[in-house]
Amino acid sequence: MSADSGSRDFWRGARSTPAMIIAIAPFGLLFGALAADNGFSVAEATLMSALVYGGASQIVGVELFGQHAAPWMIVLSIFIVNTRSILYSAAAGRLIAHWPSAQKALAFFLLVDLQYAEAEREAEQGRKLTLGWYLGLGLPIYLTWIAEAAVGAAFGRLVTDPHALGLDFLVPIYFLSLVMGFRRRTKWLPVVAASAVASILAYLAVGSPWHVSLGALAGILLAAALPLPRYVEPSRG
Repeated sequence: MSADSGSRDFWRGARSTPAMIIAIAPFGLLFGALAADNGFSVAEATLMSALVYGGASQIVGVELFGQHAAPWMIVLSIFIVNTRSILYSAAAGRLIAHWPSAQKALAFFLLVDLQYAEAEREAEQGRKLTLGWYLGLGLPIYLTWIAEAAVGAAFGRLVTDPHALGLDFLVPIYFLSLVMGFRRRTKWLPVVAASAVASILAYLAVGSPWHVSLGALAGILLAAALPLPRYVEPSRG
């Protein structure tokens, strides 16, 4: 791939990020505020976002830190909350199987919820995933998340109730639009329905954020159990 092609792919990916950055902004700021409230310095909150880069798992981690939980419990909890990343990497791995190992490692590090959804949509549109496009999409989100942690840690205490702003609806709406974009796929309706029902039941039974992984697992299991679509050989006439 030429440098010009890589540059074009990068900027094409970057142009997709503004809506995603707006969607995650409240949560990045909220994490920074919660980290400061649980004893983290601005530098520590920023470093955790840079190294863990796990959204909900970071919030769980700082809350446990504030409760003086054992280190092994904090690490285990972060790992468990991030189990959905195992599902993401298994699904996305088929799209980047041709990449060198170092590029795959970087791709998996950046593989958060939004990155995975956009990668699937890129493949759905018949485009081959390139490193340039992937970094153009992933790096702005990653760097913004780190910056938001710093801002949230520095100024988050000025907002006593971040949820009162009502901005937490942005991510669910964004994900709903992504899910609807796959509605022409075979098995879409039963898989989405199974995931939704399982997620609701898991939320009621065990609470957040476990419902995310359990809902996804239910959809995957149903998709694997359903018969493959019948192949129709194209006409030679």
